[in-house]
Amino acid sequence: MTIHYFTVEEANDLLPLIEPLVGDLLARRARVVYQRQALAPLLDDLRVDIGGTAVSELTVEFEKIELLMREIQAYGCVVKSINVGLIDFWSKVDGDDVFLCWRYGEDRVDYYHPLHEGYNGRLRIKK
Repeated sequence: MTIHYFTVEEANDLLPLIEPLVGDLLARRARVVYQRQALAPLLDDLRVDIGGTAVSELTVEFEKIELLMREIQAYGCVVKSINVGLIDFWSKVDGDDVFLCWRYGEDRVDYYHPLHEGYNGRLRIKK
């Protein structure tokens, strides 16, 4: 696997393409969580052989989530959280590998963090 290193400009230029994908991903995740809760009594009972429309719809949603994640990753991005829509982009700051960090709803990529840190360790990009 070859890593693509992004400049801040390249990452920001990619946002119009990945933002709708991440939005769709978050919406599908919310539906799966809701459906899972509704089906919990059946899914948690190992004695029940379940099937039917509801389970099939849940399976389709999981497949679509997987496809969306692959599509986002195909741009060279790293999907960090489908719970809140965190996307990282490989980059370099002062010669060190870092992740440029974007969260769904933010207008642009304004933060980065060292590889061993996460969202809470974000630092503002110097302009």
